[in-house]
Amino acid sequence: MTLKRRIYSVLIVSAAKNVNSVLASLVTGDRFEPVTMVDTVARAQRRMVDRDYDLVIINAPLPDDFGRKLAIDVCTDSGRVALLIVRNDMYDEISGAMTPHGVMVARRPVENMVMGNLLDVMCSVRERLRGIQKKTMTLEEKMEEIRLVNRAKWALIKSCSMTEDDAHRYIQKQAMDLCLSKKQTAENILSTYG
Repeated sequence: MTLKRRIYSVLIVSAAKNVNSVLASLVTGDRFEPVTMVDTVARAQRRMVDRDYDLVIINAPLPDDFGRKLAIDVCTDSGRVALLIVRNDMYDEISGAMTPHGVMVARRPVENMVMGNLLDVMCSVRERLRGIQKKTMTLEEKMEEIRLVNRAKWALIKSCSMTEDDAHRYIQKQAMDLCLSKKQTAENILSTYG
């Protein structure tokens, strides 16, 4: 079995040129593209409006803010993965505060091998989140179908004096006879009787 190799978009938020060059050397090749570098939280926020990055690496502190809120915002209501790199003496405090938000934290200096491992973990977490998002979408679509079918049943009950069981059977039969999904059948019924 051949596994498909994904490509991850990366946003690096760092004002330290020496850290930027190390990070840039690690997110090259055919696995990471595009790789965007910005030096402030404000620029990062503008970039994230234009593009939904998979991985966001924040080297704190930044000139306009420390970067904690940005890291939390990255992980909130999205499938993005954030890594906040902080000074060694701040690690315990910040790590404890970031863990409930799903933000990964690393202490500086980060060795290249460790950073490579962190990137692998970030990619794994991104794939896990992608799968969860897909399942969530499927459940939401199923719930929307159930709502539509129920509305169509009530439209049939009201307009055609059917019982709920009769309306349910009618929708199922129409879907089978016309080779439509129950959702499409419900939409057709609602456009006629709704």
